[in-house]
Amino acid sequence: MKILIALLTAWLAIAPLAQAKTPGEVEIGSVLREAPMQGLSGPSRKLSEYRGKPLIINVWASWCAPCRMEMGSLDRLARRYGKQFTVIGISTDDYPEAARSFLQKSGTSFANFIDSKPWPLENMLGANRLPLTLLVDANGRVLAKYYGAKEWDSPQAVSIIAQTFGLKL
Repeated sequence: MKILIALLTAWLAIAPLAQAKTPGEVEIGSVLREAPMQGLSGPSRKLSEYRGKPLIINVWASWCAPCRMEMGSLDRLARRYGKQFTVIGISTDDYPEAARSFLQKSGTSFANFIDSKPWPLENMLGANRLPLTLLVDANGRVLAKYYGAKEWDSPQAVSIIAQTFGLKL
């Protein structure tokens, strides 16, 4: 019996957990719907205004340590490759002041927006865990979703981005 319990425990530890989808989540391969985005570090815009060029969307919160950890690498990525694709951030903070304060302290240069209740962007993008980064083609089609913090300007990440977008970086 102890062996059975040990095997079951080990299996549960490594088995992927079923993740519930967020309401209205756009699946990989589908096109993002139109959505207004409230400006956090600049003017408000519509999501469709970013069509025509590949787009990286990072969903984050100021209270999220992994989100804060990866923000610098996203900023370096945006500064280095901003001519080939655009990077934007979407904060899920309840308080815009907290998000703005974090952005000022971190010196983030790319455009950031804040989701508002009832969190239409968070739900559409599938942000049931943070951070979430989406790679979106020039036509608004979701090509990939990555959960968890990454070093986005690392050679490995840049290679994945280049391959996904079909770019030479």
